[in-house]
Amino acid sequence: MIDSEGFRANVGIMLYNKEGRLFWARRKGMDAWQFPQGGIKANEDAEEAMYRELREEIGLLPEHVEVIASTDDWLRYWLPKRFIRHNTFPVCIGQKQIWYLLRLVADESNVRLDLAERPEFEEYTWIEYWDPVNQVVAFKRHVYEKALKELEPYLYSGFK
Repeated sequence: MIDSEGFRANVGIMLYNKEGRLFWARRKGMDAWQFPQGGIKANEDAEEAMYRELREEIGLLPEHVEVIASTDDWLRYWLPKRFIRHNTFPVCIGQKQIWYLLRLVADESNVRLDLAERPEFEEYTWIEYWDPVNQVVAFKRHVYEKALKELEPYLYSGFK
């Protein structure tokens, strides 16, 4: 779904383990690391999209995670001009995202990167909370920083 301003509605997922480290995955065939994320379809709300993306991208089901928090509003980033497809309608100039902070409550062996017909990721690791800001592609950096900042107070409330 692309809104009237040209932003594609999307969800981002920050998943942390019992050590408080975040799931960080490398895109298939690229030297680009990121959090799981994906578009919201016309017939779903943000939370439904988050669970669908969680299953498609990393193989986890709702019972494998606990939703700790989400951002209060959309966070936006603009695509670099070289990535804008001007021959499509409507033209997408960037993404607006609702971010979710999830706690992994199942065993890590439930993580599967090979369930989708075309897997998005080929490997993953667990990293320190603020590391993604310095590791993600530059045009997503400010959104990652905003999401991490907004959700950080909830991180430790999810430890049990």
